[in-house]
Amino acid sequence: MSTESSPLLSYRLFRVAGEAEMPGPIQEEAPLVVGVGGLASGGAHPDPARQLSTFFGVVVPTVLSMFSIVVFMRIGFVVGQAGFLQSLLMLAVAYLIISLTVLSVCAISTNGAVQAGGAYFMISRTLGPEFGGSIGLMFFLANVCACGVYVLGLVEAILDVFGANGAEPPGAKALPQGYLYSFLYGSLVLLLCLVVCLVGAQIYSKAAFFIFLVVNVVLVTIFASFFAVSPHEVLVAREGNQSFNASFTGFNISTLRANMHAMYSRDYTTNTTMSFATVFAVMFNGCTGIMAGSNMSGELKNASRSIPRGTIIALLYTFSIYFLLFFMTGFTCERALLKGDYGFFRAINVWPPFVLIGIYAASLSASMSNLIGASRILHALAKDDLFGIVLAPAKRVSKGGNPWVAVLYTWALVQLVLLAGKLNTIAGIVTVFYLVAYAAVDLACLALEWASAPNFRPTFQVFSWHTCLLGILSCLVMMFLISPGGASGSLGLMLLLLGFIHLRSAASSWGYISQALIFHQVRKYLLLLDIRKDHVKFWRPQILLMVANPRGGSQLIKFINHLKKGGLFVLGHVEIGDLDTMPSDPIQAHYNFWLSLVDKLNVKAFVDLTLSPSVRQGTQHLLRITGLGGMKPNTLVLGFYDNCVPEDYFLQDPAFSQARENDEFGVDLTALQAHFPPVREGEIHRALSPAEYVAIISDAVKMHKNVCLARHFHLLEKDLPSSSSKKRFEGCYIDVWPLNLLRPDTPAYVDICSLFLLQMACILTMVSSWKSARLRIFLCVESGDVGWVSKEEKLKELLTKLRIKATIKIVTWDQVVALHGHQQVGGEGPPPEGAQLPPFPPGKEAREAFLHTATFPVTDEFLASVNSLLLRQEGQTAVRFLYLPRPPADTAQYQRYLEQLELLTTGLGPTLLIHGLTPVTCTEL
Repeated sequence: MSTESSPLLSYRLFRVAGEAEMPGPIQEEAPLVVGVGGLASGGAHPDPARQLSTFFGVVVPTVLSMFSIVVFMRIGFVVGQAGFLQSLLMLAVAYLIISLTVLSVCAISTNGAVQAGGAYFMISRTLGPEFGGSIGLMFFLANVCACGVYVLGLVEAILDVFGANGAEPPGAKALPQGYLYSFLYGSLVLLLCLVVCLVGAQIYSKAAFFIFLVVNVVLVTIFASFFAVSPHEVLVAREGNQSFNASFTGFNISTLRANMHAMYSRDYTTNTTMSFATVFAVMFNGCTGIMAGSNMSGELKNASRSIPRGTIIALLYTFSIYFLLFFMTGFTCERALLKGDYGFFRAINVWPPFVLIGIYAASLSASMSNLIGASRILHALAKDDLFGIVLAPAKRVSKGGNPWVAVLYTWALVQLVLLAGKLNTIAGIVTVFYLVAYAAVDLACLALEWASAPNFRPTFQVFSWHTCLLGILSCLVMMFLISPGGASGSLGLMLLLLGFIHLRSAASSWGYISQALIFHQVRKYLLLLDIRKDHVKFWRPQILLMVANPRGGSQLIKFINHLKKGGLFVLGHVEIGDLDTMPSDPIQAHYNFWLSLVDKLNVKAFVDLTLSPSVRQGTQHLLRITGLGGMKPNTLVLGFYDNCVPEDYFLQDPAFSQARENDEFGVDLTALQAHFPPVREGEIHRALSPAEYVAIISDAVKMHKNVCLARHFHLLEKDLPSSSSKKRFEGCYIDVWPLNLLRPDTPAYVDICSLFLLQMACILTMVSSWKSARLRIFLCVESGDVGWVSKEEKLKELLTKLRIKATIKIVTWDQVVALHGHQQVGGEGPPPEGAQLPPFPPGKEAREAFLHTATFPVTDEFLASVNSLLLRQEGQTAVRFLYLPRPPADTAQYQRYLEQLELLTTGLGPTLLIHGLTPVTCTEL
């Protein structure tokens, strides 16, 4: 028999699906749980659906899928074009590629209970919903198109014999031909498949073994024909009544020598010249189908044992059959016969109808199995709710568990495929879709192996990450070898589907392999992050922000997120309580609410909570234990201690006011708002006294942590014009006052703390939303100070060396200094006469430390004057950076210290008081 379709079309036409998705309802198998009684199954009784043995459940469907009708229709094409030696090379390479994927399938299937769903289940439960859903949908579409291709292939094979224009004798030409007739015949075949699928998968399961016997009987007759049939001439027919004779020589060494080497030529159906790549694509397509047994996992008695054994047996069996067919074909048939008639098995068979029976049986089996398999994949996708309402009806099942709606969905889509008539392009993409699924299985096994998770311990051990990686690369190479356009299109479609599912934030409780891989890599790099190798050139802020109630502190949280500059950002919170008086730790249940808050605020922050008898002790705990290795906080940020009741941020942000469904971790908006009750007046004073608040600052300084006090940040952006985020602060200023305004007699104008202020302000200007704001640095001088010009030049030189773009503004503050009771001390000179200063200890370092801790007489009038000076500066200031003096050593003065800070910052708007202890700037390369 000769066919008039292209070889690339025909090989896809008869074997494009890769494998048949086997029947059986998708059902969730109860996981194993370990309790007091030991290891037990989630179900009390064995699943009655799990009745198939290794042979009937894995070997039979896998062999049928790997053979299909390619074994009858394309053996001659491969040997005739590539020759016997290159055919064996192609066979070896093809089976090496699929064997690598088989190893991955066996490893995953023996690592736990694989439920119904086949490759989709394994990929989705390992790589997560994004990969699983995207590849699962592609796998579904591949089965849909493959079903249509098989149906059209069966119609073409029937018409080639019984059609009005067929190649058989006139007596057999009974069926009219044409596009509409082909569609009609295909619809009738598909209707038969639909009836079988709607009645139930058990019909196909019972018929599978019968079809398996039929195909093997036909193969036996083919092998017998090589010996039993005498050498003879075969008439090869062509269109237009053209024909020629070719010989079946029987076993002849001369024939084998003539067929030994490749002789690529034009294909008689497409008139295109064949090559190694095109012939290998045909050869490889006939060797796929390895997932058929895995897809029966829901019906296998012992899936962990049956899948590896059955798949490997099927692989060895089909390899042996292909090898023998290649050998006997090359030994007995002239190359002209092989190239001229791809269906030459009929011409040399002891009874030609045997081959027709095999072709029809295998084609019908493939059509039904793809329709059944596609419906099961669709049902699994619908149950996992990855595509929302579009697939929701496909969840419905009959009383017997048959997903009849999914079957109807699939049948309708296959009908659309049949309208295409000829499927050259679609068939190529379908083949690539299967290779994408195989590569994804290899990727899933590779990810599990690289993650080194203790629970990944498959009983099948004949694999490694090398085989997984080689399997991925092999599948990718084959994709582009078979169809470069189809490969590019399939990868593009996968990325689009992946992005769609990711944006939908589909919920899943399957576990995320990405988390295991991230943990593995982060642990490895944290061990490499050596704090002994820290250098000031690469310093970055690593911030611990203490949050009492995010309803009033959300603006500060978002501001600090801008200030972190790629560093560590941790939200800390102290719950007041004593674990000894509680039945369990209440903190663990609160983490989900805080993490959901982080998601809604869209900040890159960690969360650390602690239970402590006091806020001070809890903050000490967090300062000591937060972080890991080289990633530990170096800066503590506190909200200011005052009587201000900030506005409720949850009522202002639409993200907190619009009702939404639960997030993927089960926290809905109502629960989140209930967990963080509205801020009440005096709430902070009940949990924390002024002395304890200042003591926290002192503790942080003693721990050598930089300290920032943030005030009025609930007013941030409130009075700014609504514009794009990148220009929101256009025309606004970031003001930096690097001098200790509470102690104008401090000898050094620019010290470590002042440089820390400059660095933090500079970091803020590097954030995209703050780039439009202008940085101003204020230099405070007296009218009689003749050295102010040199001070300005030194400051400009310093800013140039530090690569900080800022405007220096000179401010005279004679009235402020006068209220302090003495003139400003400059450099190393002694304090002016009459100043109420304690005696300075000898030495510069001792003197500076003394000035940091000594208490000076600062009146409220002086503080009001400084506050007025800050407010008098022209322009709209978005945020101010002020120098924060070190808390006094005398705890009795903590209350006065806090009062001074409050008077200093009254009415200033968003203000950050900063006390820096660590060097953070460097002028070296």
